[in-house]
Amino acid sequence: MFAPRDPDEYLLGTERRVIRVRRHWSSLLWDILEAAALLAGAMMISYLLPDNAGIVQNVLWYAALFVLLRLAYFVMEWWVERIVVTDKRFMISSGVFETKVAMMPITKVTDLTYERTVLGRMFGYGTLVVESAGQIQALNRIEFLPNPEQVYDAISELTFGDKKAQADRFSMIKAQRVARGKKMVP
Repeated sequence: MFAPRDPDEYLLGTERRVIRVRRHWSSLLWDILEAAALLAGAMMISYLLPDNAGIVQNVLWYAALFVLLRLAYFVMEWWVERIVVTDKRFMISSGVFETKVAMMPITKVTDLTYERTVLGRMFGYGTLVVESAGQIQALNRIEFLPNPEQVYDAISELTFGDKKAQADRFSMIKAQRVARGKKMVP
């Protein structure tokens, strides 16, 4: 009831999912370090306060609890956000309490770039920059994308590759789904 929908529920029966990932865990690194520093500060202040400062201690520990709850929310937000690439579109579904689905058709992609910083190379993430015909789309810049080379290659194949070979692969996937008993929309 309260769980966010699975991104695959937004796919059409004629779509083939190519990639489904969540952002790299290092996107949470700053939030984790910030929470750790604030909690360490709260413990140090609590240790230095005199014993008769009960109200200040309570306020301090409620603030520490708020920091932990805030970190838990960011982790939940990271966990439910999914980046999905199908043979027809890009999609990012996100939101813990309110679901947001941003989408862009693959046919609108005119240029595709991926960038990797030194930290990105060390930890295995990068940024994918998607340029489209016309206005700036909601999926213009996808940061902290794990394995950006594989995603870049897959999207390049979908956008600029051989359409007949893609159709043959899609036919094979369709046949495999039928053989497993999954329904296909005509």
